[in-house]
Amino acid sequence: MSSTREAYGAALTELAEKYEFFVFDADLSKATQTIHFAKKYPDRFTDMGIAECNMMGYAAGYAASGAVVFASTFAAFAAGRAYDQIRNSIAYPNLNVKIAATHGGVLIGADGGSHQCVEDLALMRAVPNMTILYPADTIETKKCVEEAINHKGPVYLRFGRLDSPEIYIEKKDCRASIGKGTLLREGQDLTIVAAGDLVSRALEAAKEMEKNGICADVIDMASVKPVDAELLLDSVRKTGCAVTAEDHNILGGLGGAVSEVLSKNYPVPVEMVGIQDMFGCSGTPKELAEHYGLTIENIVAAAHRVIRRKEGKS
Repeated sequence: MSSTREAYGAALTELAEKYEFFVFDADLSKATQTIHFAKKYPDRFTDMGIAECNMMGYAAGYAASGAVVFASTFAAFAAGRAYDQIRNSIAYPNLNVKIAATHGGVLIGADGGSHQCVEDLALMRAVPNMTILYPADTIETKKCVEEAINHKGPVYLRFGRLDSPEIYIEKKDCRASIGKGTLLREGQDLTIVAAGDLVSRALEAAKEMEKNGICADVIDMASVKPVDAELLLDSVRKTGCAVTAEDHNILGGLGGAVSEVLSKNYPVPVEMVGIQDMFGCSGTPKELAEHYGLTIENIVAAAHRVIRRKEGKS
């Protein structure tokens, strides 16, 4: 078991044998795990220093010359500090820059609100031409990194700091790709849609509910933009309600993406498990999960609420 940020670093090093790309970092290579790529491929790596905006500008220049570039830093600095450069220099001209944002959400631990980015998915979802991938384990991370390399245009990849339970045993079991999610578990009572660190918790919540006769579809929606609308709609037409789960503000992230699809195509009750529109704070991952309502128990409680709403009891 390892974190998706560690899997990102490993994926870069492995895929560099197959693909030609460059990697930039903003003085965080030990944390973002690009240090392994830097040691093996020093001619294809540049540490830009603590200058994220400058890094995005350089990445845009390389991409405009025909290169594929990964620009790596913490989510708070990628989506926040460098937003203007991403919007105007990368997304507007639709360049091949892959923005690798580690340490997303509050479950990164004690870094506190300044470093716990809870709004990055919302910011990137609102940028035209931007694709967003948010993997849940190591196998899915490698698949998403390779998807980003082969996609023409900007991609925002979100990675966590926590060790993530392995969900996919075989590469073939992981359907994650741009515009595609993976149905991990089948049921008929509700649909749970999760991404990143919350996928494993969604699976555990589904197992817990099954003891009481409640069976849930569990979808890993690694493609946050575009979401897999076909998979989502197939599920909710069967179950009649949905719960979303993410380590992100409930405004504008996965919950928003799912609700937009459902409200337009097949309106059903939706409950969102996520950060209730507030900044992060310092604490252990366990303390923060309990404080912000990101636990297995919170997903189970949301499932009971949405089923009651579906049945017209609340």
